[in-house]
Amino acid sequence: MIDTAETDVLILGAGGAGLCAALHAADASPKLRVTVVVKGLLGRAGCTRMVQGGYNAVLTEPDSLEAHLLDTLAGGGFINDQELVWTLVTEAPRRALELEWRYGCLFDRTREGRIHQKPFAGQSHDRTIHKGDLTGIEIMNRLAEQTQARPNITGLEECRAVELLRDDAGRAAGALVLDIRTGRFIAVAARVTLLATGGGPTMYRVIACSADKAADGIALAYRAGLSLRDMEMVQFHPTGLVIPGSLMTGALLEEGLRGAGGHLKNGLGERFMERYDPERMERSTRDLVARAAFLEVAEGRGSPNGGVWIDVSHLGAEVVEKNFRGMVKRCRDFGRDLARGPVEVGPTTHFMMGGVVIDTTCRTAIEGLFAAGEDTGGVHGANRLGGNGVAESTVFGGIAGDVMAEAAPGRPLPRITSASLEAAVRRLTAPLARAATGDLYDLQRGLREVMWEKVGLVRDARELTGALDAIERIAERLEGVGVPGGPAFNLAWQDWLNLESQTTAARLIALSALARRESRGAHFRRDFPAGAPGPLVSVRVQERAGVPAVWEEPVALTRATPKGAVAASSMVEIGD
Repeated sequence: MIDTAETDVLILGAGGAGLCAALHAADASPKLRVTVVVKGLLGRAGCTRMVQGGYNAVLTEPDSLEAHLLDTLAGGGFINDQELVWTLVTEAPRRALELEWRYGCLFDRTREGRIHQKPFAGQSHDRTIHKGDLTGIEIMNRLAEQTQARPNITGLEECRAVELLRDDAGRAAGALVLDIRTGRFIAVAARVTLLATGGGPTMYRVIACSADKAADGIALAYRAGLSLRDMEMVQFHPTGLVIPGSLMTGALLEEGLRGAGGHLKNGLGERFMERYDPERMERSTRDLVARAAFLEVAEGRGSPNGGVWIDVSHLGAEVVEKNFRGMVKRCRDFGRDLARGPVEVGPTTHFMMGGVVIDTTCRTAIEGLFAAGEDTGGVHGANRLGGNGVAESTVFGGIAGDVMAEAAPGRPLPRITSASLEAAVRRLTAPLARAATGDLYDLQRGLREVMWEKVGLVRDARELTGALDAIERIAERLEGVGVPGGPAFNLAWQDWLNLESQTTAARLIALSALARRESRGAHFRRDFPAGAPGPLVSVRVQERAGVPAVWEEPVALTRATPKGAVAASSMVEIGD
């Protein structure tokens, strides 16, 4: 039996994008019923809470909106959607002030009382707003408090969206939701729906993102027939902790350490960034620094446990302990003293720059379906600058909330047919009906290993082709895997559902990586080395007749053009 529910605005995900959308929609009209579906607990799940570094916004001169635009485009290899980037940089200052004045966030201040902005890599000005090195906790705590204070917002905690629903005309109709606690399905009919589950590349072996992520939004969008862009662009952060034998390997030491003057050294004690970016050194972009660390290890110059060293001790223990309390504590939990000596770090899988194609109002190609945050592509291009992630989520989440609040009253509540629901439930509950096998976690480990080794920081056609074959075999074997127990709070079943989403996203990443025959940003092909980038194109992928279609579309240079349209780091000309 499938339970039913109705709402005006359905929000799938409760990170920065989802909660900002909920607040904006609820405040636009107190009569609107707003329902937020969250895989964990409201305000306690997802990746926004894990943000250490900060929030990019232009607040004072000599910084400018144009400078933020150009930094983001240069960092993204100029394959960004420039209108989305312009929306980000123009709205971020207003949203940052809204977070303080309307929702109660308290960001760090200078002695003069201004919001403090610190340096981050790849940026021409100090523009990263922060709350120490625990910015995400501050933002999420305040957003969650505000959400709970609004009577027209309802949270469905420990629930996950498992299928996007459509009406007879093909318009968005809501979502099929699984209550993890009870194992029951709920068909939630909605006038408008937001996809904001947060990507999360957890299909890799070493990760920095929240472990509750499984790229569910990407899989939902793909099955719904939406076009996705630049899925090959997966960000590897250069400084994840290296803790042998611990699942905490990959946990971030944020970019502010490098921005403050931290040094990266290889196993020989050399500041190896001199070889890769002698001008910016450790303040180079994440893609370049992560790849440099990877190559140092690959060429035999790594630290004892296969990483490199980050050292901020020369800044002084008092300075480090005052400004980076969260990271100092995290390191001490594992017997490392960040304030007084070097700490072993290495690249860790962090963020998905690719995702659903949207316009500047967060609309997708499906009427009534919106998307925001890490489920979307186009803002960051080939590489995300630190501090642009939480800005993107809150900016576009707020926009989506405003637009949905305006659109919802004009749309009738859709009718959902039981036949489509029953077919989806049969597919999703199939593992419960099969005899339990021991393959699930072997397949999970296999996918993570394949993605790390063959679709990681350095790629080529042979390895990508091999990865696709391996992913297909994993997906086929998954179809025969059974899980023990009933549907209520069955963690094995939840992991099966996670792995289904992860294999879908992994396939799209590998296919897109094979299609992009150049090196750009986070996507490095050893068979198409850097220095000879191809034309400025977006790689698109979409489900057609049960198989993925992959093609390229030229990037629209609506606001800035790299001179010669060759290198992402070249000087640019500003459009009108």
